[in-house]
Amino acid sequence: MERAAVFDVDGTLVDTNHLHVVAWWEAFRQAGHDVPMHAVHRAVGLPSGDLVAHLLGDDRDPDRDDDISAGHKALYGQYFDRLPALPQAGELLRRLHRDGWAVVLATSAGGAELSALRRAIDADDAITATASADDVDAGKPAPEPVEHALELAGVPPERAVFVGDTVWDMRAGSRAGVRCVGVLCGGIPRADLEESGADVVYADPAHLLSALAGSPLA
Repeated sequence: MERAAVFDVDGTLVDTNHLHVVAWWEAFRQAGHDVPMHAVHRAVGLPSGDLVAHLLGDDRDPDRDDDISAGHKALYGQYFDRLPALPQAGELLRRLHRDGWAVVLATSAGGAELSALRRAIDADDAITATASADDVDAGKPAPEPVEHALELAGVPPERAVFVGDTVWDMRAGSRAGVRCVGVLCGGIPRADLEESGADVVYADPAHLLSALAGSPLA
């Protein structure tokens, strides 16, 4: 395969962003922090440690960061058996695979969480590789997750497209030198995605699939 379609997972292929928001909100509340849900939503997509630092700032007690992240992980884990794939997410990956794209997932999820996400997508036969945040030193918006995905696919940046739903995705893809496609199903406004590097924006995987012939993934 000589071209790669790299996909974020949460909010892009699986409808989980608002589940993450609720889990993070409750984890912060249990740790004594009142963090508005809208602020949490804007931070979803960052690695756990970066998300906590981003929302609580330098005045926090960093020794509590791991406890907050563990609280989120436990709360979010309650949803693993019923994570909902976004419309036609699996069909999109299988279509791209048939069209000769190497499909690579670039996600901060790992272990049981990643397994639950892949079960929801139900397209393992179309997925060439998975680049996890555990495999790199820095998560999005650093370019390393996307660069690692390209290494796994064996293609240069100019032969790849990255699809994601957050500004962190668009910044990571842009810094890695790949074309970026945004989707609105994670709840981030079109203007924010475009300002962060999206070349084009679609509603969700179903919309991208229906418009594939005229997209960067044609």
